Amino acid sequence: MSRCVVILPTYNEAENLPLIVPRVLEQDASIEVLVVDDNSPDGTGKLADAMAEKDPRVHVLHRPEKQGLGLAYRAGFARALELGADLLLQMDADFSHPPETIREMLKAIEEYDVVMGSRYVNGITVVNWPIERILISYYGNWYVRRVTGLKITDTTGGFRCMRRSLLEGIRYERIRANGYAFQMELNFRLVRAGARIKEIPFFFLDRTRGTSKLTLRVALETLWLAWWLRIAALLGRL
Repeated sequence: MSRCVVILPTYNEAENLPLIVPRVLEQDASIEVLVVDDNSPDGTGKLADAMAEKDPRVHVLHRPEKQGLGLAYRAGFARALELGADLLLQMDADFSHPPETIREMLKAIEEYDVVMGSRYVNGITVVNWPIERILISYYGNWYVRRVTGLKITDTTGGFRCMRRSLLEGIRYERIRANGYAFQMELNFRLVRAGARIKEIPFFFLDRTRGTSKLTLRVALETLWLAWWLRIAALLGRL
């Protein structure tokens, strides 16, 4: 049985963490959870430590401060690999990514290198977003696909299961993006590595607890990084 480590980056997720971790673990006996906490002021890190003391399938990585999603994931990848993960699964801790979809991902990964949850593979499957945010996300993905040539429908999605060998092969530590553009750059590098990718639809439910970390600066990073990736790939400087 492949060992799957689910990486949960957290910052002020004290309301969600005690609820999401058990839901994730119950999906499959092969699953372990790694909480990567950026020194949350609301005590998320302490809650994670308490959960880890009670359950050996829960691990915690403490970071000194909030430094961005990209750095959190790179640190999480490194720790998950140290733990001996065969599969690494990324997801948000706020229930926007439904834990029940993990079972489908683990089944599909048997035939693919990467399995991604997509909000757009079957139309638009987003719940509780205002129409303007849906349009920005949908056409932002269209823009990224046009610039980079990616065939993935959800280029900025962060719900993903990957094989260890593939992640190590793309040298993930070289990813330069740090906000949500991290997901796009990771996808770009996975595609260029020749990964066999499967997209599966899921209903993205906007958070009902806590606050969103999305900012205008984060969104703009995605737009300019699409051009950087295209140019860097043409010049062989990725």
